[in-house]
Amino acid sequence: MAGFFSRLKEGLSKTRDNIVNGIDSVFSGFSTIDEEFYEELEETLIMGDIGVKATERILTRLREQVKENHIKEPARCREFLIQSIKEQMKVEDTAYEFEEKQSVVLVIGVNGVGKTTSVGKLAGILKGQGKKVLIAAADTFRAAAGEQLSVWAARAGVDMIGAAEGADPASVVYDAVNAAKARHTDVLLCDTAGRLHNKKNLMEELKKINRIIDREFPDAHRENLVVLDGTTGQNALNQAREFGETADLTGIILTKMDGTAKGGIAVAIQSELNIPVKYIGVGEKIEDLQKFDPEQFVNALFETEE
Repeated sequence: MAGFFSRLKEGLSKTRDNIVNGIDSVFSGFSTIDEEFYEELEETLIMGDIGVKATERILTRLREQVKENHIKEPARCREFLIQSIKEQMKVEDTAYEFEEKQSVVLVIGVNGVGKTTSVGKLAGILKGQGKKVLIAAADTFRAAAGEQLSVWAARAGVDMIGAAEGADPASVVYDAVNAAKARHTDVLLCDTAGRLHNKKNLMEELKKINRIIDREFPDAHRENLVVLDGTTGQNALNQAREFGETADLTGIILTKMDGTAKGGIAVAIQSELNIPVKYIGVGEKIEDLQKFDPEQFVNALFETEE
């Protein structure tokens, strides 16, 4: 994990320039903790894509701690602020239950966010834990999706159920679910099509896929992970909301966190939607997708030691 921590630290450098430098200049620019200090801090956090809701919660907690600990100097607030941000991002212990159960994981998201790649990397992570994994290539609309996924499946060393381009995605899921049962698969990962502009069709399709899984595999533990591109900031939040209207989202995979100045969105998403960020991606390789650790993320952001 140490290697991932240093890549995360490196990947968050633009976000650090965007948020942390701003925060530190507020701390050094004020000699007392007054309303103006809090307002300045609030603006810096919101501008850093941390989001209004999360910022309010972080500052409410900070005010409490300043009072409780009788803090007078702004510089002494830094530790409490870091702690307060971590508290906003806690991931429950039950977040990764699906790894221990026979489960079906639907991976959803718009095209171009790194969805297919995330399915491949997730397959690699689970295979590395000794799980028997099967991938369903149910994105039959994007010509290259199936090919791309088969490359990842081969790289991860797992089997894949696919279909011809233009085939009915629900029938791919039907075949995959039955194969998963017959082969005693631990985790079935389904890549789905991602096109929000034609929302009605997409939403109907997701409902149909869900019905098939409910009917064919009622005992399976269910997980709906939405993949969001960290570089899109607030737009990622809107996408998650839209998908949330159709699917019961259980977690978020946040990709392309390397080289974005909008890394603060990780805090906003969790706080605004009350859906945990479960995985975070900082690069192209299989090991560049890891479980999200808020402690590690905030430490990497503020460059404190792991």
